Amino acid sequence: MAEGEPAAGGGRDGCPLHEREAEIRSARKAVEALARPAGAALGELLVYTGAAGLGKTAVLTEVRREARRAGCAVLFARGGERQRHEPFRVVRQLLQPVLAALSDEERAQVFGPWEDIVGPAVGLLPPGGQRDPQGVRDGLDFVLTRLVQRRSPVVVIVDDLHWADAESLGWLASFAVGARELPALLVLACRDEFPDEALTLQRGLVGRADRRHELRPLQPASVARLVRAALGAGAEDAFCRHVWAVTAGNPYETTALLREVVGQRLDPVEESTAQLRELAAGTRGMTLRHWLDKIGPSAVRFAWAASMLGTDIRPDLAAVICAQGPETAAESVRELRRHGVLIGAPGGRLEFVHPLIATSVYQSMPPATRTGMHGVAAIETENAGLGLLTASRHLLETLPEGDNLTVGKLRRAAREHLAIGAPEAAQRCLRRAISEPPADEDRAEVLFELGCSALLTDPATTVNQLRLALADPHGLSPERRVDATFRLAQALAHSNRLGEAAAVCAEAAARTSPGPGRLRLEVATFMFAAFQSEDEDGPGRSRRLAEFDRMLETVGMAFSDIRADGSAATAVGTAAATGTGTATGAAAGPKDGPPPNDALFEHNGLAQAVAVLRCWDLTLRGVDREEAIAFAESALPGGRLPPSLGWTNTVWGFELPGILGISYLYADRVDRAEELFTEAVRAYEVAGWSGGHLGFAYLLTGMLRFRCGALVDAEDYLRRALRIAERIGPGVPLHWDAVGALAETVAARGRVAEALELAREHAFGPPYPTVMVLPDAPTLYGRLLLARGDASGAAATLTAAGAALDARGWRNTVWAPWLGHLARAIAPEQPDRARDLAEEAVRRARESGTDSAIGSTLRLCAAVHEGSRAAELLVRAVRHLERSPARYEHAMALVDLGEALGAAPAARRALARGLELAAHCGADGLAARAGDLLHAGAAG
Repeated sequence: MAEGEPAAGGGRDGCPLHEREAEIRSARKAVEALARPAGAALGELLVYTGAAGLGKTAVLTEVRREARRAGCAVLFARGGERQRHEPFRVVRQLLQPVLAALSDEERAQVFGPWEDIVGPAVGLLPPGGQRDPQGVRDGLDFVLTRLVQRRSPVVVIVDDLHWADAESLGWLASFAVGARELPALLVLACRDEFPDEALTLQRGLVGRADRRHELRPLQPASVARLVRAALGAGAEDAFCRHVWAVTAGNPYETTALLREVVGQRLDPVEESTAQLRELAAGTRGMTLRHWLDKIGPSAVRFAWAASMLGTDIRPDLAAVICAQGPETAAESVRELRRHGVLIGAPGGRLEFVHPLIATSVYQSMPPATRTGMHGVAAIETENAGLGLLTASRHLLETLPEGDNLTVGKLRRAAREHLAIGAPEAAQRCLRRAISEPPADEDRAEVLFELGCSALLTDPATTVNQLRLALADPHGLSPERRVDATFRLAQALAHSNRLGEAAAVCAEAAARTSPGPGRLRLEVATFMFAAFQSEDEDGPGRSRRLAEFDRMLETVGMAFSDIRADGSAATAVGTAAATGTGTATGAAAGPKDGPPPNDALFEHNGLAQAVAVLRCWDLTLRGVDREEAIAFAESALPGGRLPPSLGWTNTVWGFELPGILGISYLYADRVDRAEELFTEAVRAYEVAGWSGGHLGFAYLLTGMLRFRCGALVDAEDYLRRALRIAERIGPGVPLHWDAVGALAETVAARGRVAEALELAREHAFGPPYPTVMVLPDAPTLYGRLLLARGDASGAAATLTAAGAALDARGWRNTVWAPWLGHLARAIAPEQPDRARDLAEEAVRRARESGTDSAIGSTLRLCAAVHEGSRAAELLVRAVRHLERSPARYEHAMALVDLGEALGAAPAARRALARGLELAAHCGADGLAARAGDLLHAGAAG
C-alpha cells in the first residue's frame, strides 16, 4: 500500500465505509464492463455527488482499487480549493506522470502533431507564444485518446471536481462527450459548490452521467457501529443515538467528534450526551482558538503554510513559508500527523486528512497574516522552481503596494498563461497588475496586454481594455498605438461592429504622424469598410482605394530610388510618401516629414494588402476577372503568401488571405483557392488555433467544395464550421456564414425542408448583420423563401437586396445571384420583366468573363423562357459550365436541358449525363429528378 493511501474500506481519515455498498457495486460493474475483452469495452461516466464529509473520497479509493485489480490503467487527480486558479492543474495531475514516463518513440506516437500545443499545458515543455484555448482542448482530446488506445482499459478519476481549475473542467466537459466511444471510464466526485461561471459545465457533466449516485448521511445503526469501533462495545445506545443526532449522520463529522471524545476521555454513556453538542460545535467551527488549543502555535503556523500549498504539500517549502527551521518543521509535522491533521503522501509529500480541515486551517488565519504569507509563498514557490504559473495564484492574494517588481511578475505570468491556452488566467494576472498599480509609463502597456489577451476569446473585453490603453494620458509608443488601434478594430469587427471598426482606424490615421503606421491604419480603414454589407458611398470608396493604390505605387518607386542612390531628398519629393489620408476621404496631396521606415514598410506588406483589397473590390464589382486576378497575383510574390499576409500573422489578420482565396474561387481559379484554404487549415491546426480561425478555414474549404460540386465534403466542412461557430456564440459573423453556406449546400443535396429548418432554427433572416455574409444573406434568404413557395416574399426580399447591392456597386452574380432568382420569383405574374432581369444578370456575368458565372446566369435565364429559347439558353449554359469547375451547376443545367428538350433524342443523353454528374456531386434530389425524367421518357 502506497504511503498516504487509506486502509482498505476507509477514506483518508481512516473512517470505514458504511452504507456505500450500492455505490461500490455500481463502480465494480462499470469496471468489469470496461475490462471485458478487446472490442467489447464501452466508455461510461460515473458521478458521485454529496455534501462535504459524506465519503466521496473513500468511495473513489475503492474505485481505484477495483480498477487496479481488474488490470486497468488509472489516471487520478484532485481539485484543490486553493489551486483552482492554476490553469490545467487537474490535467497535469492526470497526464503528466504517465506522459513523462513514455519513451521517445511512445511520446511521438501519443502526441502526434500536438506536442508543441499540448506540451506546455501538461508541463512537459516550456511555455512560449500564445495558444488558442480550443486548440489546446482539441490537442488534449487527441493525446488522451491515443493514450487510452495504447493503455486500455483506462479509468480516469477526478476527486473534488468542484474545485477543478476552469481550464481542466472545460476540457473534461468536452472530452466526456466522446469518451463513450473509448475503452475509458470517467469517475468524478463533487459537491454542489461549483462557482457560478462553471454551473453550465457542471450540469453538462453531472447531467450526462451514465451512473449517478448521490451519497446520503448514515443511518443511526451505522453511526453506532462507528462509535463502538472507536470507544468500545460498551457504548450505550442513547450515547450512540445522540452522536448521530449532533452529526446528522455525516461520516467525517462523526469521526472528528469521536476523536475529540477520545481526547477528552468522555465516557460513552447517556450522562455524557450533554457535552457532545459542544464538542461537535467545536470540531465543526475549528476557529483559531480551537487549533491553538489543539496543536499549539508552531504547528498552527506550519499548517497555515501547508493550507496555502493545497493538495500537494512539500514539507520543505511549507517550512520556508512559515519561517521554520528543519527541526521545528519536523516537530510541527509530527504534531499535525499525531492530531489527524496531515498524513503522508507519495514522494515524501503531505496532504490534509480531509479538505474540510484544510479549509478550516486556511480560514482560521488572521487576514493580515494570510496576505503576508501569500506574499512569501509567491516568492518561495518561484525560488523552488515551481514557476510563475504556480506563484501567480499567490500574487493574486496579496494587497496592492505599487511594486513594479510585482507588476513585472504578473505580466510574465500572464504571458505564460497565454502560452498554455489559459487567457482567463492571464486576464486575472493583468487585472491584478493594473490594481498594483504599474508605473505611469507602463500602465498603457499593461492595458494593451490585457486587451490582447482576450482577442481570441472575448472581443468585448478586448474593446474595453484597448480603448483604455489608447486613452491613457501617458500613452503607448507610436508603433504600439497603431497595433492597439488595429486590434481594437478587429475586435469590433468580430463583434459585428464594422462601421465602428472602420471609423476607429480612420480617426486614428488622421491623428497619426506620417509614416508606415499611418499608411497601415488607412489600409485598415479600407479593409474594414470593404466588409460592410452597406456603405453610403461604396463606388466613391472604390475610387479612393484605386487612388490610394496609385499613391502607394509611387511610394514604392520612391523607395526603389532611395535604395539606388541612398538619398531620400528627391526620391520621395512630393509623392505623398508618408500617407495621404485618402482612406478617410481627404484629398491626396504632399505631406511633410521623413520617408517611412523601409523595413517596416515591407514587413507590414502594405502594397500586398492593398493589392488584395483591390482584387476583392473588383471581384465584388463584377469586373473582368483578369483585371482582378492580376492584383491577386501581385500580392503573392513567388506564388506564396508573404509573411505579413500569413494566416496566423497578426499584422493584418486572417481576413485578407481569406478574401484573396474567395476572389480566386469566384474567378474559377479553384487551384489557387484550394492551395490557400488548405494552407489555412494546416496553419491553424499546427498552431492549435481551433476556435474561430479554424472555423473560418473550414467555412472557406466548404465553400470551395460546394463550388466544385463536392457537396458531401462541403457539408462535412460546413458542419464543422458551424459547430465551432456555436461554441463561440450566436450572431458572430462566422455563425451567419456557416449557417448560410450550409443551408445552401443542404438544399443543393435535395433536402430543402432541412435547409429551411436550419435557417429557422438559427434565425437566418432579417435583421441582417452589418458584416457581409458569404453567400449574401438577403439573397440567400430570398431564395429560401422561394423554395418554401413564398414567391411574393422572395420577390420583395430579393428586390431590396438588389437595390442595396447596386447602391454599393457590387454586381458579382456568383456571390449574390439575386437577379436570376428575382426573375424566377416574378415570372408567373410579370414574365416580360422577369426576362429583362434574367438577361441583365447574363450581361453582368459576361462582364466578369467567368464561365461558371455566365453558365449559372444562363441557366436561370432559361427558367423564365419557354420552348426553343429556353433550350438554346441551356445549351449555351452547358457549354460554359463544362469549361468551369462548377460541377453541380453543370449537372443542373444538363438536367434542365434534358427536360427542356422533351422527346428529342438529345434529351436522354443530357439527362443521363446530368444524372451521372449529380450522383457524383452528392446532389441526391437532382439525381432523383433526372432519374424520374429518364423513366418518364422511357415510358413515353
